[in-house]
Amino acid sequence: MGMIIEDGGILTSIQDGGRFGFEQFGVSPSGPMDMRSMQIGNILVDNDINESCLETTIMGPTIRFDGPAVLAVTGADCGPLLNGKPVNMYRAFSVKAGDILKLGMVKNGCRSYLAVAGGIKVPVLMNSKCTMVGKHFGGYEGRKLQKGDVLELEKKISVLPNMQVRFTTADTYTAKEHRLRVIMGPQDDMFTEEGIRSFLNGTYKVGQEFDRQGYRLEGPVIQHKVDGNIISDGIVTGSIQVPTAGQPIVMLAEHQTVGGYTKIATVITTDLPIIGQCKAGDAIRFQAVTVEEAEKLYAAYHKELEALKQKVHTPVKYKPARNLIISFGGKSFQVQVEERED
Repeated sequence: MGMIIEDGGILTSIQDGGRFGFEQFGVSPSGPMDMRSMQIGNILVDNDINESCLETTIMGPTIRFDGPAVLAVTGADCGPLLNGKPVNMYRAFSVKAGDILKLGMVKNGCRSYLAVAGGIKVPVLMNSKCTMVGKHFGGYEGRKLQKGDVLELEKKISVLPNMQVRFTTADTYTAKEHRLRVIMGPQDDMFTEEGIRSFLNGTYKVGQEFDRQGYRLEGPVIQHKVDGNIISDGIVTGSIQVPTAGQPIVMLAEHQTVGGYTKIATVITTDLPIIGQCKAGDAIRFQAVTVEEAEKLYAAYHKELEALKQKVHTPVKYKPARNLIISFGGKSFQVQVEERED
């Protein structure tokens, strides 16, 4: 029982909330490039927010199901088709044996997510199911998915309660310029005042070198007081390295765990999904915020997730049904109408 990959798309991999606690061994957290989209998808299908799902890049896969399942597609709008007919993004829907789901080319953004009720059954490695694509381990045989792969599901689920309300407003990625809020440091004192101004006032574009490890940006040179070299120290997701050449590199899901370049700032957690949806040519500007502001934004994000959980778990109540007769084209039809109380 599961999913048969008929076309793997450009880069489709299994991701979950990430692999933590192993950075001292050189193993980065990995996980989704857009945590927000993955977690929303999981809520819509009643999973733990960090359950395994599929992450697709630019062009998604074609999948045939050999049994029932409940799905949700979130992230970049990839025009999903179920048996050739459109299905809504950010809304749970059911499939049955023999159904074919195609996730196409994204209209805006970069990555889409397919959440499956119950999750995907793959070995747990270092407390996670996620694929570290660059290092070839975790997920499904440590690699991206390809034609002929068969993924088992953890549970056989054909329908969920309250399917009528398992939806939410879709995120869009149409902005011409993306703002990333950052906490300055830890080596911001190694840059000149002019360098700091260039970083915070300049517009940068995502270069051709962008992947799950990090994004190289192109724009105004960020000037160091001396150069961009330091004794190697720890890197976290969102660290912004600036080598001596003065062009920033934003470290992302599969970042190396230590590095020897100065780090001017770190992208706050709630804005990491924004850059995770960027691709070559997209414009980015940075804005400094305080730790307190970042914490408030993080708390508001989790409050939003909790509100969505409450929505999908609240039973839908209807007013008493009404019988109506509708005339159309000279013919009369008797219909029954149910209205939600809210």
